Amino acid sequence: MTSALTITALPYSPAPLETFSRLRQRPGAVLLDSGRPAASGRYDIMSSDALATLEIMPNGEPVFNSSQLQIPETLAGDPTAQQQWMLDQLPICPLSSELPFLGGLIGYWSYDLGRDHLAISSQHTHVTRLPMARLGLYDWCITFDHETQQAWLVATPQRRKQVIQWLSAPTAPGTPFQLTSPFAAELSQTEYTKRFTIVQRYIRAGDCYQINLAQRFSANYEGDVWQAYLRLRKATPTPFSGFMAWKNQAVLSLSPERFIQCRDRVVETRPIKGTRPRGATPAEDLALAEQLLSSTKDRAENVMIVDLLRNDLGRVCDPGTIRVPQLCQLESYPNVHHLVSVVQGQLSKQHTPLSLLSAAFPGGSITGAPKIRAMQIIDELEPCQRSVYCGSLGYIDTRGSMDTSIAIRTMVADAGTLHVWGGGGLVADSKAEEEYTETLDKIRHLIGALE
Repeated sequence: MTSALTITALPYSPAPLETFSRLRQRPGAVLLDSGRPAASGRYDIMSSDALATLEIMPNGEPVFNSSQLQIPETLAGDPTAQQQWMLDQLPICPLSSELPFLGGLIGYWSYDLGRDHLAISSQHTHVTRLPMARLGLYDWCITFDHETQQAWLVATPQRRKQVIQWLSAPTAPGTPFQLTSPFAAELSQTEYTKRFTIVQRYIRAGDCYQINLAQRFSANYEGDVWQAYLRLRKATPTPFSGFMAWKNQAVLSLSPERFIQCRDRVVETRPIKGTRPRGATPAEDLALAEQLLSSTKDRAENVMIVDLLRNDLGRVCDPGTIRVPQLCQLESYPNVHHLVSVVQGQLSKQHTPLSLLSAAFPGGSITGAPKIRAMQIIDELEPCQRSVYCGSLGYIDTRGSMDTSIAIRTMVADAGTLHVWGGGGLVADSKAEEEYTETLDKIRHLIGALE
């Protein structure tokens, strides 16, 4: 359905948001942002004008938009099969390239989609009207490689002409962004503590070992959400960020956490568990980092999730290939210190990246253990559904490459309201006041950047 792809060099920029600003008002514009130069990511990927878009609506109904394609009726009710069918409509690019994306799916999968997939019913209504998933089929992209300091346009000759025209057009000024109300918490500290106490009862009863309990904050706004994203990114650049907006909805993600990467069938996940705020002085900052590294509670929390992810990956990886090359290593970001582990495996030949994503989704670092029971308890105790928060943003390439984030530090815009969640893992020796404070520490910089 497309002519041959070509890879054309473009001028490199260490901060290519200006390039995306010329595309962002195109239909289906998407940005996967590595946070450079401040963060440690390597690639920025951007595109627009998808060949097709699949939305899984809150009631589970698929909405497919394309002037060229039509999903077979036999795939109705199976979102994974629908996405694989979309991916199969693009020919596998024959070019030999180290670039991560040469055409395929880009978008998000919400936490609620994962809960739905696992047949965990919810007692709550959807807090936003955003789809449970929104994925575009893209036959072109611009990629900035910050390691080699190069930029590339991957496109057919026809697409290349279109993109050059879009990049040459003047950037339309956006309406200034501003909050029209302060962020308000859905739970008071007293209400959070009541839920914390119930989690402790479940842990003592043996229902679970860990629960990731979150709370939501909301504010009204007016203006251009892209301006909001720029302010958020300046405050806390992170390597797994992303921006996508359509109609009066948007996802603004500043995530530090990879969910799953798959390249050449090598699978990697990087769970984050264990958090401390950054210090006001170098000495205080060092003390907080050392406190986190020496915390038996935070290490135990991290190791529990590593074990859960080893089990999840073991369902789709070759036996004997699961390993943990990094356990509880300190990583520091503008607002917090984290403990980060790495779990790797070799994807079995009978599985695809989409089946890998489905097997492990949603990520264990934001559910708890065991996963199913933890998610049931989360739905019981959190006052609303999570929407995109704790889902994933990312891409799946026609060649079988995939990279996805855990959508933490993520804002969801819906018809003039911004929502953001903060959460943390609770274990047997957690303390209510400390955990409540951690939910605030994780989003303080985001809220502050907009207020």
